Amino acid sequence: MAHPRELDKRRKSIRNIRKITRTMELIATARFKKAMDRAAAATPYTQRITQLVTDLTQAGLTVSHPLLEQRETTERAALLLLTANRGLCGGFNGNLIRTGLRQWEKLNETVPACRLEIAGKRGISGFKFRGQQIAQEFTHFEDKPSFAEVDVIANRYLDEYVAGKIDRLDIVYMKFHGVARQQVAVETLLPLGSLAGGSTAVPESPTHESQYEFLPSPESILEEVVPTSFKAKLFKCFLDSAVSEQVARMVAMKAATENASELIKSLSMQYNRARQGRITSELMDLIGGVEALK
Repeated sequence: MAHPRELDKRRKSIRNIRKITRTMELIATARFKKAMDRAAAATPYTQRITQLVTDLTQAGLTVSHPLLEQRETTERAALLLLTANRGLCGGFNGNLIRTGLRQWEKLNETVPACRLEIAGKRGISGFKFRGQQIAQEFTHFEDKPSFAEVDVIANRYLDEYVAGKIDRLDIVYMKFHGVARQQVAVETLLPLGSLAGGSTAVPESPTHESQYEFLPSPESILEEVVPTSFKAKLFKCFLDSAVSEQVARMVAMKAATENASELIKSLSMQYNRARQGRITSELMDLIGGVEALK
């Protein structure tokens, strides 16, 4: 049986760890609520733009935009992976890295020239450990990605696609469905495919007339709506990833806190048994000494 002093030392150490995990759980909970509010605020905007795109298609507009054109052959592709800067969030980073690696290998098999870009220190270190070359690294995205930061990246992708420097853009991120469900998603953001693609709004009947009057013309609005739709989708991916990271960290730290409490309880029982055993042993020695003196 272990020495009571050693057991007490381990118990104190685990209590200190429990304080840390409990604090991290509370911080993650607070950050999760803020990140979820930002993601929820961005959802109606994204849905409204999608509905506007749907109305454009119903207005009899002939779709013609560089971002919507399907390339005959895909010669150059880019993969963007969204991970976290920190760990202690369960399998969040591991699942993303594994899925990103599979998608990266798949692209290299079918596309002659591929480029890898990663956001998050965990993803960067994970791919470097596997000997993969990273073209762009982003470490400034935390739990509050701003639209201005994402807009810089989005404009670069748009310019490269229009100029023919890339023919396809894939993104791997953690999609947020709810507190109890987050799923690794692989989506192709460029080309956009169709104006109404990915719509979450209820489709209108073919005979339904548009509720908008487009001035000066639907074509001029199209020039603004299509790039904005891409930026909104990309920004939503960053928001979903930020929310999912905080949920994963909150759940992981809660589990760690509960495990620490169980371990402290087990060590306390062992400590009490060891202490009682030592007291009994000392009493027996004392009684034996008294009997020897008689």
